[in-house]
Amino acid sequence: MSKGLLHHIEIYVSDLARSIEFWGWLLEELGYIPFQNWESGRSWKLGSTYLVFVQVEERFLDIPYHRCRVGLNHLAFHASSRQHVDELTIKLKNKEIDILYQNAHPFAGGDDHYAVYFEDPDRIKVELVAP
Repeated sequence: MSKGLLHHIEIYVSDLARSIEFWGWLLEELGYIPFQNWESGRSWKLGSTYLVFVQVEERFLDIPYHRCRVGLNHLAFHASSRQHVDELTIKLKNKEIDILYQNAHPFAGGDDHYAVYFEDPDRIKVELVAP
């Protein structure tokens, strides 16, 4: 294994079932496969990297996530092409998932940055960007 490659990311979520529904189809669309499954968590793997989603304990639900606070701002994934970004955008809309920055979509990241931005159920921003 190459030193420095990302091994995994673990994200605590407020509603595991809702997050599984959201992340499951998205990650599988991007080529991830189901990896681990237990009562309070689920993960998907691509190559040697995996993403883990864990139900947060009730005692920690009082302060919701906000990407402008200290911590994670967003997750950005590679798309295979601009067409892939467009196809995923249609799927997001069909699932009634709001597209962020619609007034600038698909160039919300700048003139040479072709991407779609959206949020997961806990409002974690997700980006799919074309090469």
